[in-house]
Amino acid sequence: MEQLKPNYHVHYAPAKGFSQIDFKELWRYKDLIWLFVKRDFTVLYKQTILGPAWILINPLLTTLMYTVMFGTIASLSTDGVPQLPFYMAGTALWTFFSTSVNRVSNTFTANSGIFSKVYFPRLTMPISTMLSAAINFCVQFVLFAFIMAFYLIRGEVHPNWACLPLLIPVLLQVGLLGLACGVIVSSLTTRYRDLAVVVTFGVQLWMYATPVVYPLSMITSKPLRLALMLNPMTAPMESFRAILFGTGEVSVIGWVIAAVMTLVLLFIGASLFSKVEKTFVDTV
Repeated sequence: MEQLKPNYHVHYAPAKGFSQIDFKELWRYKDLIWLFVKRDFTVLYKQTILGPAWILINPLLTTLMYTVMFGTIASLSTDGVPQLPFYMAGTALWTFFSTSVNRVSNTFTANSGIFSKVYFPRLTMPISTMLSAAINFCVQFVLFAFIMAFYLIRGEVHPNWACLPLLIPVLLQVGLLGLACGVIVSSLTTRYRDLAVVVTFGVQLWMYATPVVYPLSMITSKPLRLALMLNPMTAPMESFRAILFGTGEVSVIGWVIAAVMTLVLLFIGASLFSKVEKTFVDTV
């Protein structure tokens, strides 16, 4: 008697909203995510003289520029923190966020050739891009740690040692926010290419609306403080400095606003991404 062979059918289709994203499938493709992370490093620093050293050179030069412009010339307050570590901490965290937004924004347009040839969960690409930015941040944080050690020996900085583990949720919130914003822009740029230019300029403006080169304590205008509190990057930036330097305004309301806005943007981004995913090959 001939045995009937089971007929298996696997159907691949875009997710329908955030609730339909297959997180188990994303986890099964974790090796592919790390391959994309390695690819990003290879492509970014290929045929460069200094290679990955630019991960340290860029924030260091930016920090020195901020120290001269905002610390020496403009004489902005740093809440009693030495200028060099103050600006380097803000630069490192903001670079993590801005890099995530800018690079994730190009997900569809930069990888349309791969997307049109083979199936894999499309969200693996922006996730790998955000992880690449996170690794860059970790490298920059090592440089920051050496600078902090110098000021610790001199007794000029006083970290909140007990709160150091809280750096993890702070970085997680910043990474997810950057991922959400980047995914939204990436979904829209499949039809409107000029948004890629607008987002670069918009991120630069966003930085000045975030206490990166100044502390929140120097803002005395109530309307302006309210506007800054509505910025989802304000709470993590102030918390980051509060943990590292023992200064900064950390409020529950600020974190609630940041968390809610991040979750809302993640939902919007996932919904747009899954919708555009169906037809982006025809429009990119």
